[in-house]
Amino acid sequence: MTNNTRSIGIFDSGVGGLTVLRAAYRQLPHESVLYFGDTARLPYGTRSPEEILRFVREILTWMANCQVKMAVVACNTSSALALETVRHEFNFPILGLILPGARAAVRRGKRIGVIATPATAKSGAYRQAVLETNPSAHVWEVGCPEFVPIVEGNRIHHPQTRQIVSKYLQPLLKHRIDTLVYGCTHYPHLEPVLRTLLPETVSLIDPAEYVVAAAARELDLLGLAASGESNEEGMSPTPKTRFCVSGCSQSFADLSKQWLGFTPEVEKIWLPAIDARNSNQGTEPDQPELDEEFVSLSEANSEQ
Repeated sequence: MTNNTRSIGIFDSGVGGLTVLRAAYRQLPHESVLYFGDTARLPYGTRSPEEILRFVREILTWMANCQVKMAVVACNTSSALALETVRHEFNFPILGLILPGARAAVRRGKRIGVIATPATAKSGAYRQAVLETNPSAHVWEVGCPEFVPIVEGNRIHHPQTRQIVSKYLQPLLKHRIDTLVYGCTHYPHLEPVLRTLLPETVSLIDPAEYVVAAAARELDLLGLAASGESNEEGMSPTPKTRFCVSGCSQSFADLSKQWLGFTPEVEKIWLPAIDARNSNQGTEPDQPELDEEFVSLSEANSEQ
């Protein structure tokens, strides 16, 4: 197996990362993908930074064993809390969502709202990335702990969902945002609801599109892009996606179908344990205890 024909690893806590996978299908049609959903331990947004770092190390160690040529952290919480640390621990490029998403946002507007998991909102990662790109921008981040369970529970069109989404948008609407960033890869699945509540003038930014574009540039720069050339039989090789989860494979497959357009074959795998004291190797991964609802609203610049 040459470096060019190796897979790109994409991982998230669940189905949210499928937004990144779909972007990869559009922008990188010749690339094979190894997708992992850590469904036994979702949601990540209520976890501690120490837990997130351990989870990410376990996933990337497994992906390294699978010989990926690049990894995309398709989870904003992991990007915010672990990316800078793990980038120096593995011998393949690792990309995150926050910087590409922030750069795209400042190209659209200056009053930027971010809906994110509590952990991502508390980290202030998007605010920092936006201000590094445009110090004159205004940024407000809101933690939305109920959104991931809604998506993973397939309750997007439930009558109560609109009320819940409205609750989290209200602080941002009061600040007259002109741009809204999906600070979690699960959240684009809520777009049908969001669009009914937002003014038409508000631009929606999906960092998934921009991190895949960054991945494409990185692959070209490093000479790792799959060529798409014909094989010995004169046929173009068909890129493959291997789907793996830490939880129930059938539940993930059933939930994924509506966004992928097909029912994937999904494997359940066990991750290598990094911290033996908290290891679940050979057993069911631990289930999170949900913290109390946390909503963080931070303003980068004071109103004039």
